[in-house]
Amino acid sequence: MTLDRGSGTVGETIIAEIAGLFRQGDLLVVNDTRVIPARLLGKKESGGRVEVFLVRRLLQPGEVWQCLIRASKPPQPGAMLILAAGLTARVVERGEQESWTVSFLPVEGFPELLERIGSMPLPPYIRRSAGDDDRERYQTVFARVKGAVAAPTAGLHFTAGLLQKIRERGVEVVPLTLHVGLGTFMPIRVEKLSEHRMHREYYSIPAETVRAVKLRKKEGGRVIALGTTTTRALEHAAAGDGTLRQGEGEADIFICPGYTFKIVDALITNFHLPKSTLLMLVSAFTGKELLFRAYAEAVERRFRFFSYGDAMFIY
Repeated sequence: MTLDRGSGTVGETIIAEIAGLFRQGDLLVVNDTRVIPARLLGKKESGGRVEVFLVRRLLQPGEVWQCLIRASKPPQPGAMLILAAGLTARVVERGEQESWTVSFLPVEGFPELLERIGSMPLPPYIRRSAGDDDRERYQTVFARVKGAVAAPTAGLHFTAGLLQKIRERGVEVVPLTLHVGLGTFMPIRVEKLSEHRMHREYYSIPAETVRAVKLRKKEGGRVIALGTTTTRALEHAAAGDGTLRQGEGEADIFICPGYTFKIVDALITNFHLPKSTLLMLVSAFTGKELLFRAYAEAVERRFRFFSYGDAMFIY
């Protein structure tokens, strides 16, 4: 689906032909995060079954992660969890927003162990176990930096061939990294939007991307964000004067109606669910009236929602 914010026009095309919507001088920014096998199974010292879901690696020494833990009874701080292949996890403390801080041992070789014993964190509405094929199928073609616990799903539409067609139209494609975590998917449970708190998600914006954005802004080209995760990273890293800052950090920006976008001029995204922060972001970018009209048409035309669903190009 295409949404022209200037004219309020809602149109339709197919992903294979989306290159025709780009203009010479545009800049496409993509999220090169790579999904890790974040779901771990094991048992407590008492013998009870436990599932540990990695959410976010904390910026401190060792392999210390924010995790979700599913067990018959919540674990206590200090509890040891016994996972596969000699991997153990010590529950450090109760963390923010129903999560736990967990320290894993051994530290050396942890990423390799995770690849061996972890399973891919497929969306919960996919009612089957993750298989070996999902380790590549649930990745974008530009996935490079390991750390996400969910795919930046707007990028799943893109192939190497489509990216080449876009480049041939005089469009530069540059990366950033935002490791998608629960901040992307946690529903809004408060009545006042100002009270909603986002999970923090690690991001990194390289110098080449900062230079490309600065040049496009100077020359009047469009900065097109592929996905809401890319949008959040760009907007979180934007200074008050609208310039983009290089570096890394943890994004916790909640973009909702009333927000003034500093970097992003156009957005490619999927169709999102009610009461989600993703829908709030798209509503802030599009405007509520146009977005509701577009979603009504999407339902009537039987567009597909969710992670593997259809997409929209909003400009």
